[in-house]
Amino acid sequence: MTRELPLLTPTTRFSNRAENYVKYRPSYPASILPFFEEELGLASGQRIADIGSGTGLFAEPLLEKGYEVVCIEPNDEMRQAAEARLSHFPTFISRRHRAESTGLRGQSIDLITVAQAFHWMDPILTRQEFTRILRPGGHVVLAWNIQKTDTPFLQAYADLKDRYKIEDVVHPRVEEEKIQAFFEGKAQRRVFPNRQLLNFDALKGQLLSVSYIPLPGHPSYETMISALVQLFVACNVNGFVKMDYETIVYWGE
Repeated sequence: MTRELPLLTPTTRFSNRAENYVKYRPSYPASILPFFEEELGLASGQRIADIGSGTGLFAEPLLEKGYEVVCIEPNDEMRQAAEARLSHFPTFISRRHRAESTGLRGQSIDLITVAQAFHWMDPILTRQEFTRILRPGGHVVLAWNIQKTDTPFLQAYADLKDRYKIEDVVHPRVEEEKIQAFFEGKAQRRVFPNRQLLNFDALKGQLLSVSYIPLPGHPSYETMISALVQLFVACNVNGFVKMDYETIVYWGE
């Protein structure tokens, strides 16, 4: 049974889930960085803005390669989790702003990335802001990790989330029409395979990182966890389940 609750704003929605988000949400395929360098011409010395950067999952591999990345994140807990995780990188910069008003100088960015966050943004105001801060010849990348449902386990896990959700929500779905409108019909698209192997603790942690799933203390929490245990017991192989995704990337100038 879905209990209707007022939708939380993006700036607070994941505030009590940041720790699980950091530990258990999927990262992005290693092949994305070579793709940026070969297809988009990303090169040493160029500056990246990761907008709606959350806990820094998308920024981390860019920082590991030495790129300067400005992470723009309005949610305090998510931003602080990223700062704790990434502050040892000398090229990491963290700012409390939004996509529609980044606080960045005009024409100061070579690559803008938005991972798993575009659906929270006002597309018109965001496009105006991205146009302002992007250098001539720069690119914008929109990326999503979309969980697949093509195995019995993946379908059952999706059904479990739907069964126990505590509100109707805006899912991080890929809406082709809106994306093409954002890029004025010139978006290019590529899909990368992505996979996690999760033990039970990781599976539970990932479930609890989802903003519409009940947390401890909620009336349906214990029943949900019991169902998750049964699902894991039925589907694990040698103590792990396979969580498969398609990482979908759109880009344009």
